[in-house]
This record gives sequence, C-alpha cells and structure tokens, in this order.
Amino acid sequence: MNRLIVTKTPKVYIGGAFVRSESGRVFPVKDAAGAFFANVPQCTRKDLRNAVEAAAKAGPGWARRTAYNRGQILYRLGEMLESRSSEMAEAIALGAAGRRAALREVVAAVDRLIHYAGWADKYEQVLGSVNPVSSPHFNFTVTEPMGIVGVVAPDAAPLLGLVSLIAPAITSGNTVVALASGTHPYPAVVFGEMLATSDLPGGVVNLLTGFRKELIPTFATHTHLRAITAVADAAERKALRLGGADSVKRVRLVKAEDDTDWFGDAESGLYAIRDLIEFKTTWHPIGA
Repeated sequence: MNRLIVTKTPKVYIGGAFVRSESGRVFPVKDAAGAFFANVPQCTRKDLRNAVEAAAKAGPGWARRTAYNRGQILYRLGEMLESRSSEMAEAIALGAAGRRAALREVVAAVDRLIHYAGWADKYEQVLGSVNPVSSPHFNFTVTEPMGIVGVVAPDAAPLLGLVSLIAPAITSGNTVVALASGTHPYPAVVFGEMLATSDLPGGVVNLLTGFRKELIPTFATHTHLRAITAVADAAERKALRLGGADSVKRVRLVKAEDDTDWFGDAESGLYAIRDLIEFKTTWHPIGA
C-alpha cells in the first residue's frame, strides 16, 4: 500500500503560539499548477483583536530591550532564514514564482533583516539631536517606539514585502500585528515558524492570514493600533486614511503595488524607521 504524505496544517502565529482562526474558517491555497495544497486560516476581527492584545503584552518588555540586543535578535532571524532558504523558496514558488525568482526574494529578505539589525543601535544617534535654544536650558530630542503597528503586506513579493514592512517597526521597539498576502499567504506561515524558534519574544510579531476586505476596516479603526504601514489600492487607502484620522493613528502608505520595487534601496533604510517612532524633547535647566 502506498503511503500518503503527511502534509503541514498551516496556522496563524499569535502571541508566540500557533492557533487556528477563532471562527474555524479556512480558505484553500493552490500550488503553481492549480492543484490544492493546503487550507489556510481565514482570520476574523476577533483574531485581530487577540493579536493586538498579545502585542500589547509583549510591547513594554520589547521596548525595554537594549538597541544592541534587538539588533542581535534581528541578525539571528536573518541567519535562520538563510539556513532555511530552500524551504522558504519552495513556499514562495507556490505562488507561480520561478525557483530562481523565489531564491532571489529569500536572499533579499535575509539582506533586509541584516540591514535593519545594523540600524538597531545607530538610528537613535542620527534621528535624535541636541537642540540650540536661546535660554539657560539643555534641550535634547530622543526617539521612542509608538507602540503597536499594524502591517498590511503586499501580494507581490509576499515574503520580502512582509519583511520590509515588519523589520523597521520592530527595530525601534514597536510590536506588530501583520496581515499576510491574501493571494500568497503560505510564505508568511513558514516565516511564523521561524519567528517561533528565534529569539524574538512571543507577541512582538503576530501574523494573520485572511481577506483584506474583511480585516482592513478593523486595522484602520482599532484604537490600540498606533500606526499602520500598508500597501493598498485606492479604496483601501481611503479606508485606512479615514479610519486612521478617526482613531488618531499614523498611516504610512507605501506606493501602489505596481510601482514598488521591493528589491530596491528605496524600500529600506532610516526613513522607514523614522516613520514609525515618536520624538520626545526634554528641556533641562542649566545653572541656579
């Protein structure tokens, strides 16, 4: 008798644990040939709220970590992705990407994690400042994490786009609730397995899978999300802007998906970190 292959049961990664959708709903993922591959959880607003709660619990501890330690953890995550590059390339290739293109995306994602690991203990020196003032005060500005950042990943470059949006947020001490690509969610599932076995504390990054039309309105209006960074079409951009204004959150919208080169230098660097931090200025009196 021929043995049936035991296939993986994809789950979402919330609070350091792998869970099924609260509703129990799933949607099918097919391989490049159009054959059924797996059922992926179809997350609901309740799953998003659970992820926000997990991110809120993890936030203070992650923000208190030294910048050097956060850089070490990001570097280790890059190492883990490098060591499992073949498996991740297979996950990306499910979305009809060729093997060579999938490997190129994995390599770029590793490089992006290492890039932000290098920035972890340097961005403060560049973005912070000592300010000249015409009074007897020592005036200086330092950076602080915003809190919980919502991420809406693109369908193109499902791994690299996801990593490019998550990495600058956690580099500065934020926690993240991310919605994976709706059409190619499987790379995010595999990435969640790497997060679970890395040194990144549970709850710092939470990965959801599901349909954008169901979850983006909640991302936009959830008051505990302090910022949104997303790739969105015109209707989604409008919903995010209106919801962000109503709930008083920062909204960072990456260029339209067709205009974004995720492999280029423009989608990484200091300014991506700057967009997801707060600045605090202190006036310290000098003299009697």
